[in-house]
Amino acid sequence: MADDTKGLVEVDIDPISIPAALTPAEVDRFVHQINTLENASSLLAGHVSKNPSTAAIIVAGGEGERFRNPGGKQLFEVLGKPVLTWSAEAFDAVPDVGVIVIVCPEERQAEYCRKAIDPYPFVTPIDFAASGEVRQESALNGFEALAKEYEIVAVHDGARPLITPEIISHAINHLKGNLDIDGIVVGHPSVDTLKIVSDRMIAATPDRSAFWVAQTPQLFRTDIFRRAYRSAMYDGFVGTDDSSLVERIGGRVAMFNGPRDNIKLTVPEDVGPVVAALSARVAQREE
Repeated sequence: MADDTKGLVEVDIDPISIPAALTPAEVDRFVHQINTLENASSLLAGHVSKNPSTAAIIVAGGEGERFRNPGGKQLFEVLGKPVLTWSAEAFDAVPDVGVIVIVCPEERQAEYCRKAIDPYPFVTPIDFAASGEVRQESALNGFEALAKEYEIVAVHDGARPLITPEIISHAINHLKGNLDIDGIVVGHPSVDTLKIVSDRMIAATPDRSAFWVAQTPQLFRTDIFRRAYRSAMYDGFVGTDDSSLVERIGGRVAMFNGPRDNIKLTVPEDVGPVVAALSARVAQREE
């Protein structure tokens, strides 16, 4: 069998001085080579239960400047499929999700639908909402686009294509089964030593056992989600994630242990790990 991996791009990367070392042309070449090895389907089957309790909001409004791909990263194809499609398919395969709202620039909604949604056999209803100037405005726009009330709202980054239906389902059930908490954040304990830095000089080394890496989806009871966003808008508060808005009004949010490979596609160097993880996952499902 011929070695199809010959000629793949190899680039030395300095993560401190060069945040995105690969050029768009190098990324295109790398992914084209990978896509020719395997044009995969996700093997996920969409399903909606009779009385779903959860609405999914997929935030896909970022321009992806750091990713440096014309057209952004949401439509960037991995294994022959847009990144956004992989994310949406995971929620489509969760029976307790009754609707998926994709939040993206209004002028690109038709393009996103044509390239990332229409070619694939989604079962869950999919709506679109216009993105805002900042992420939390986009999430609120997605929430306000819901045609009916749901018990739980799950907010997910469209550029996290490695999320699985199993993690989403477990997180929903964990929130439902624990009435003393208001939200769930998927993430994992920090495995790296953390440094507090000022002007690149280390000021302190905190105990990493107290730190988790926050990912998405982040799930909340609808009532407190609405109150948290209204409070933030009224006060002019801009949080770093959805959970920070709920936390600031006294909400109790628990961490839910998810896989470390649920990374966000942010810079060109993220393409390789995402392709490798998706390829392994597809191969397992085909066995």
